[in-house]
Amino acid sequence: MNELQLIECPRDAMQGMHEWIPTELKISYINHLLKCGFHTIDFGSFVSPKAIPQMKDTAEVLKGLELNSETKLLAIVANLRGAQDALSFSEIDYLGFPFSVSEEFQKRNTNSTISDSFKNVEEIQNLCIAKNKQLVVYLSMGFGNPYGEEWTPELVVNWSERLHVDLGVKVMALSDTIGCAKEEDVSKLFKLLSNQLTNATIGTHFHTRPTNSLPLVKAAYEAGCRRFDSAIRGFGGCPMAKDDLTGNLPTEDLLHFFYVNKINIPIDRELFNNAYSYSSKIFKS
Repeated sequence: MNELQLIECPRDAMQGMHEWIPTELKISYINHLLKCGFHTIDFGSFVSPKAIPQMKDTAEVLKGLELNSETKLLAIVANLRGAQDALSFSEIDYLGFPFSVSEEFQKRNTNSTISDSFKNVEEIQNLCIAKNKQLVVYLSMGFGNPYGEEWTPELVVNWSERLHVDLGVKVMALSDTIGCAKEEDVSKLFKLLSNQLTNATIGTHFHTRPTNSLPLVKAAYEAGCRRFDSAIRGFGGCPMAKDDLTGNLPTEDLLHFFYVNKINIPIDRELFNNAYSYSSKIFKS
């Protein structure tokens, strides 16, 4: 895949915020993002409101969005019921499922084992095929974990192959859940996966620190990655990361990498700057 796919993730940026963000403000912000030229907007999730109270208005947000044919919508689900809820909305193009290569994190994140989650992926994938939607599987803890569990590039490749070959998952994203990725591991993983899964799209969902965002993007891009998740201002990330500076890859850093390297991207700079300015209404430093 040579086409750049840039995925903006307001859902990931907002979901951990304790102060309630009014539904109308979410709608207005995402509508700004929809004008910019992103491939996909990760806009909300269909999960338990007890687990993620900030996302309990996802269906209401969806009603207010000004959709276009260029930008797709992605919603996160954590189980079959969430997938069924999401698939009842024709406007949603992608369902995202967090599949961890760490047993401990899978239990903490979705209250299930890796084995059970693999079965969940199979069921959700079958639903997506029936509804002509696409499943995106996020390989959580894709670059290591804080629990002392085994991690190797080969472990990630093995699960990626099973998801792609056995279940037919065509889009996956390697997720650096705790912000521990090293450039050499990023490079090795993408080279391994591009050689072995030639018909799959493999992206990144980095959680970064200010000092390592550009080196990680560079390592991924040079190893063949063309799908990148990011969030304006770098808000969000995983509470499991013990470094307070760790958050989502800032979209402005990602775009800067492409601009300075003269790589064409489909983003309208003026409209992006408008969205960036508007984001200060939600993300207050």
